[in-house]
Amino acid sequence: MRTTKTAALALTAVAALLTATGAAAADAGTPGTGTPGAEPTGDGAQALCKRVPKIEKRLARALARLGGDATQRGSISRLEQRVENARKAGHTEVETYLNDKLTFRRSLVPTLEKRQKDLAAVKTWCKANNNGSGK
Repeated sequence: MRTTKTAALALTAVAALLTATGAAAADAGTPGTGTPGAEPTGDGAQALCKRVPKIEKRLARALARLGGDATQRGSISRLEQRVENARKAGHTEVETYLNDKLTFRRSLVPTLEKRQKDLAAVKTWCKANNNGSGK
């Protein structure tokens, strides 16, 4: 009998907490109040212009890593060697997994190169437009 009362009391307390939390969450999500779910007010050009040098370095570092030799961790060559090692060892499941990973890694190169080209255009735009400040 005591267990039933304790369980009922606990369920009532949990229900009250969930109701209060749900109401608070609903109030916090109203648009236009500066909450994370609010509509953006601009395109973020100024912030992007500020981050261009860091983004350039990150892209260059990623492309250098992907294009590295078999001793470079994260390189395509190293992953190709691992696929070959799995094939020689007869580990077909490992080979399949690594081969899929290799296919994705190879697809990253043209994507990152495209981003570099796009970022170069953004950098030019930023210089011509006072770093996106709109003045």
